[in-house]
Amino acid sequence: MTPLARLLITSQFAFNVGFFAVLPYLADHLGGALGLGGWLVGLVLGLRTFSQQGMFVVGGALTDRYGARPVVLTGCALRVTGFVWLAFATSTGAVVGAVILVGFAAALFSPAVETEIAREAVRVEGDGGPPRTRVLALFSAGGQAGALLGPVLGALLLHGTGDGASGEHFRAACLAGAAVFVVVLAGQALLMPRAEPAGRHRPTTWKPLVRDRRFLGLTLAYSGYLLAYNQLYLALPAELDRATGSQRALGWLFALSSALVVVGQLPLERWVAARLSWPATIRCGLVVIAVAFTATGALLPLGGLWPALAFTVLLTAGQMLVVPAVRACVPELAGAERLGLFTGALSSVSGLVVLAGAAPAGALLERPGPVPWLLLASVPLLAVPLVPRGVVGGGRAAGGEDKGADSGRPATADRAN
Repeated sequence: MTPLARLLITSQFAFNVGFFAVLPYLADHLGGALGLGGWLVGLVLGLRTFSQQGMFVVGGALTDRYGARPVVLTGCALRVTGFVWLAFATSTGAVVGAVILVGFAAALFSPAVETEIAREAVRVEGDGGPPRTRVLALFSAGGQAGALLGPVLGALLLHGTGDGASGEHFRAACLAGAAVFVVVLAGQALLMPRAEPAGRHRPTTWKPLVRDRRFLGLTLAYSGYLLAYNQLYLALPAELDRATGSQRALGWLFALSSALVVVGQLPLERWVAARLSWPATIRCGLVVIAVAFTATGALLPLGGLWPALAFTVLLTAGQMLVVPAVRACVPELAGAERLGLFTGALSSVSGLVVLAGAAPAGALLERPGPVPWLLLASVPLLAVPLVPRGVVGGGRAAGGEDKGADSGRPATADRAN
């Protein structure tokens, strides 16, 4: 692992620790300590999602133009400011402003870091190192480790011993999150190398995105995956309420999902990388996710936690297959000069699809029984034929459907150097 790859993976870990120390408890703080109505809490959370996921394409385009370093540093500085603001915000306007700033900070940081880790993974692979999916799998595992530890840190600060109102405990969690981002900011400022941006001399344009049918297919397939994966936050709580009358096990199931990625991502990547091309891996992951919904519907008569447990494990397994393979494909389709734009667009478009599909999925889940789960299983299945063919890479790249270089190395491996 190169120093830059270690820096990016560590930064992703720390970024998620700080983020998830606050985010899981934001809705309770808004509705409890601040007394906002339910509709307003939903609006604030929606604005955060839009200012983050919807604006990824902006962060990606800025990364192409100015390089990852200034975009990452700006994102960290805005996240520190946003969390400090949120810690002391008491009015609705102040809360909205702080939440939007927190979201936009991630819209700068995340696509810049994802672009740079993809670029570094391609460079390592081109220099004869491990396949790029290995580096990208480590990146996913590092992020999930942060997502696993962040809520624990937040819970310790929110429910620790000592006097103080819940608002004061939430303030402590926000300030602790801000402190984490200060450390990330300092580390990036000291260690991230300065590099000439690959797309500095090329104007940003959407034409390469809309004209690239393979990238559009990959984006729509990823959107289907993300819409299905989002049911971890929508369908799973609903099922727990029906089966057990509460959501007490939800936190443990989320922790299980993160722990599975931390422990299993690398072994699974090593096994898959020797056998399947990247497109085949994505298709396999989508099928596994469809099985997750089908198995949950089939297990509903058993009651208890078995359906929720099966859903969590199988959905996470599908995630571990899909995400590194999708990230490995993007550099092949984008090229060096537009890698940030394509990376950001992948997240922004899929985020909009999830936003559009959330309400229909929620309405569907109001019906009891296995039918909603079986219908939701069709989402990842419909995404399978959208996965583009002809993207070189993976264990069967030299002899399978994605035939390429004799060595099995992607023919465009050096394009992003």
